[in-house]
Amino acid sequence: MAIDDLLDEHEQSERVRTWLKNNGAGLLGGIALGLALIFGWKWWGQHREQQAQAGHGDYTAAVKAIAGTDLKAAQDKVVALRKQGDSVYAQLAVLQLAQAQVKAGQADAALATLKSMPAEAAMKPYADLHAARLLNDAGKPEDAIKLLSAYDSALALEVRGDALVLAGKREQARDSYLKALTSLDVASPQRRLVEVKLTNAGGTPPGPAESI
Repeated sequence: MAIDDLLDEHEQSERVRTWLKNNGAGLLGGIALGLALIFGWKWWGQHREQQAQAGHGDYTAAVKAIAGTDLKAAQDKVVALRKQGDSVYAQLAVLQLAQAQVKAGQADAALATLKSMPAEAAMKPYADLHAARLLNDAGKPEDAIKLLSAYDSALALEVRGDALVLAGKREQARDSYLKALTSLDVASPQRRLVEVKLTNAGGTPPGPAESI
């Protein structure tokens, strides 16, 4: 090997040493950060999985309590589940508890349970829909109308139409029923029911061509 080649290799090795000296801390820091992110992400995934398993277990316990005769104990189970956060499990438990309360003749308690659903919860529309039905049954249609004012699903429009009929606002009820029909399939059983309600409110169901 020529002297020049040795000098070149020596110069290159010195450059590498200098670069490592100047940048080694940053390089090691970057590696450490990368490892921390990897292990942190892995830990977070395991943590979420453990939380989900725990939530499912608590949900199962709540459902068993709801199926029993002591609704106060069931309510305590649901409250304990919700303290972990308003997960899907907690939201489902709220809906099931309200259903059990209605069956037990505790309409006011069921209404309070449904109204406790957070505004950002995925099940909030279902809770409001059931709450509106309870309000109609309780002779409070104006409250039901207000509760469903922001919804445009066929079910919400139907229940809102029911509330408007109870409130003596038949023209608005017909409009609500007609809007519900526009999003219902011709063969849908719900459609036939809404058509009957529309007729009873003084309206005329649209023909097949009109409903397309």
